[in-house]
Amino acid sequence: MELIKNTHIDFLTKRRTGFLLSAVLIIIGLVSLTLHQGPNFGIDFRGGVKIHAKFNRVVTEGELKSKLTQLGYDRIKIQVDAARQEASVDIGYSKTFESQRSVGRILSDALLEGDAGWHAVSGGVSVNGVGPSVGKDLKWAALWSVLWSIVILLLYISWRFEFRFAIGAIVALIHDVLITLGVFSVFEKEINLPTVAAFLTIIGYSLNDTIVVFDRIRENANFLKGVSYAEIINKSINQSLSRTVITSLTTFFVVLTIFVLTGSGSEINTFALALIVGVIVGTYSSIFIASPIIHIWHLKTQQRAA
Repeated sequence: MELIKNTHIDFLTKRRTGFLLSAVLIIIGLVSLTLHQGPNFGIDFRGGVKIHAKFNRVVTEGELKSKLTQLGYDRIKIQVDAARQEASVDIGYSKTFESQRSVGRILSDALLEGDAGWHAVSGGVSVNGVGPSVGKDLKWAALWSVLWSIVILLLYISWRFEFRFAIGAIVALIHDVLITLGVFSVFEKEINLPTVAAFLTIIGYSLNDTIVVFDRIRENANFLKGVSYAEIINKSINQSLSRTVITSLTTFFVVLTIFVLTGSGSEINTFALALIVGVIVGTYSSIFIASPIIHIWHLKTQQRAA
């Protein structure tokens, strides 16, 4: 099935606009990361206690903060999902894991006790704690998993195609990750282990879309003799456009449904947000980042040869 047929869009002439848009988005993200002093790591990476509770009625952030401040915890991050009558309470911690377990019990008991007509539902409170040393180890493991995936992909694409194709694909992947990371920083979303899984999924999705275009470029380069390389790239993108749009829209609507139906403070919701951004940016980068880099590399090679 073809959703878009017989298109003849000159994508390469729009590459400067694409580069400019990407540069603006990346700069906004980097500025936001600088202002926030780095990514907003959750308890999976910085250590701490996270409590998720369901209440007998809608509870406001002010009510929860007032109750917990009475216990001496005034630097707590609270996220309320009014539609589900649920809330998440995060408290960073830097002492022993035994102390964290004690903090978790104190906070969960306080929520179950409640105040002024509200209280957590019995059996509706879950407590998760991560020690600071474990969080640090997980942070480095997550970082290395992303870096090694990029290195392995660079080697694979160099072997499967050519080195210039590998450079185009890797630049597009880094572009996608930076923009997604910037979106998380701007909207102050936490980065936990599920988010890292989403980032790795984004890398795989973006690469798959890019490889389809690259394969068509290589195929057309072998058959379309006497045609300029720019025309070959444009023709290849247009031939892949219908498949790209159908795949992207199908994935987008699925993750958008998950994002809408899950609570704003849940990890699944954050995972879906990362995939929404990744699908949009990944589709865009395969057309306006990866392919133009192949074209620029080809022009530079011709200039050196001349």
